Amino acid sequence: MIETYLNRLLIFFNEIMKLNKLLTKKGITFLLIFSVLVFVGDRVNFSKLAGTQNQFFTLFQFFGPVAGAFLGPVVGVLSVLIAEIASKISTHTVFDFVTILRLTPMLFAAWYFGTKKDKLSFLVPIAAIVLFVAHPVGRQVWFFSLFWTIPLIIKLLPKKYSDRIFLRSLGATFTAHAVGGAMWNYIVPMTPSAWVALIPVVIYERLLFAGGITLSFVLLNTLLDKLDSKTKSEYVNVDKRYVLLKQAA
Repeated sequence: MIETYLNRLLIFFNEIMKLNKLLTKKGITFLLIFSVLVFVGDRVNFSKLAGTQNQFFTLFQFFGPVAGAFLGPVVGVLSVLIAEIASKISTHTVFDFVTILRLTPMLFAAWYFGTKKDKLSFLVPIAAIVLFVAHPVGRQVWFFSLFWTIPLIIKLLPKKYSDRIFLRSLGATFTAHAVGGAMWNYIVPMTPSAWVALIPVVIYERLLFAGGITLSFVLLNTLLDKLDSKTKSEYVNVDKRYVLLKQAA
């Protein structure tokens, strides 16, 4: 058991050591592109968050997790955090408790999108379900948390299915929803009927978000592939299966 723990710790530190690769020419290029997208996306409201007056889902939800695929889970999460904080600072956003908490769902979504079958991808939705059902209101609408089994189911599918971009996108956006939903249940007063009323809204929004993440990944993947001819760094991961307008061999 100790040997297994040490091996995992070594793997984690190896990932941390890769952070310097964010400073490569291609890593910086991706971070700049991603930050611009976050800057623009954060300013386009998509739908209002239930139970609040001035909190919205934005276009950021349509592409946020993809950094995990291009930079790996650790550096991808860092790039999302940098871009989110920079975007908030640029608009002089007050970093109150709710704003800080709202930074976290996309970090876990980026991790999910950038990994295969790691334990964190399983533990996060499970923890969200437990926390939701442990709340007096959540306990009355426990079935709402069944949404958060979707990331678990997708990770358990055979690789030829779980590795498909739309399913990874769906798992990522529901991971973000699990983290956000569990927190929301504790910080925003909502009735059981309000949670029930959200069920069709969640289905509609998350399918749209998954579609947007899929499209964003393909477009960014294609753009980064084109940059390969000019930047020789091999750090940013490009999936050749999802490159548009491939040149004939």
